[in-house]
Amino acid sequence: MIKEIRQRAILDIIAQKDIETQFDLIRELNERGVKSTQATVSRDIKELRLYKELTGSGSYRYASPVADVPNNSEKLRTIFRESLTSCVCAENIVVIKTLPGLASAACSAIDKMDIEDMAGTIAGDDTAFIAMMSRESAKKLCRMIEENM
Repeated sequence: MIKEIRQRAILDIIAQKDIETQFDLIRELNERGVKSTQATVSRDIKELRLYKELTGSGSYRYASPVADVPNNSEKLRTIFRESLTSCVCAENIVVIKTLPGLASAACSAIDKMDIEDMAGTIAGDDTAFIAMMSRESAKKLCRMIEENM
């Protein structure tokens, strides 16, 4: 029961704040009255499958793969808008350029947008490919992206 409370608190904290280190997380837990050690937090991070993601400011923060973490989708959309530098169509493929290291986050945001006629995405460091089912759907997506850049 204590473990569940602590893990729920961890998910809540990382959804609300950019937490870079285990020690930052322990401090936040302590402020909420949840006492914890580094070893316990380390186990919780592993069990919750938390990972570190790049933020828009270039630092890293803990994130959860759980889809229903509050504000996760909106954060990805913000990263998407702020990281894009260009967008072009090549037949049925939309090629987007991002700031270095942010193509994967841009693809993650696109994947969560439920775009009609999208076959899939693939990302490198600063370039992402979005495969669409047709040239027309690629052009439509490219226009939508350019309007929101």
